[in-house]
Amino acid sequence: QVQLVESGGGLVQAGGSLRLSCTASGPDLRRYSLGWFRQAPGKEREFVARIGWRIGSITYADSVKGRFTISRDNDKNMVFLQMNSLLPEATAVYYCAAAPVIVSSHSDYWGQGTQVTVSS
Repeated sequence: QVQLVESGGGLVQAGGSLRLSCTASGPDLRRYSLGWFRQAPGKEREFVARIGWRIGSITYADSVKGRFTISRDNDKNMVFLQMNSLLPEATAVYYCAAAPVIVSSHSDYWGQGTQVTVSS
């Protein structure tokens, strides 16, 4: 019932920044935490960050802590991922996710993904 659409991916040089956006639509969106996962070629999908819709609690994967920032705009039903100091290993398809509780690689709803490529 929840639809998620990502945007903002692209090509960036190492050390640069990108800002990903995700727009959510559907009923009772305040019931859902929103987050981001990523999947690099040949690797499993991994958790990146999540933010609670109601209380605003935030969790980051250790690999991105201090460089990525997740935020939300409840009025616009959007979640963002600001990615700074990007490294080539951050190259992946990034997926927006929504669920009452987002843990590990599990989520109820997924966006189609947006490609992020970091060149050296």
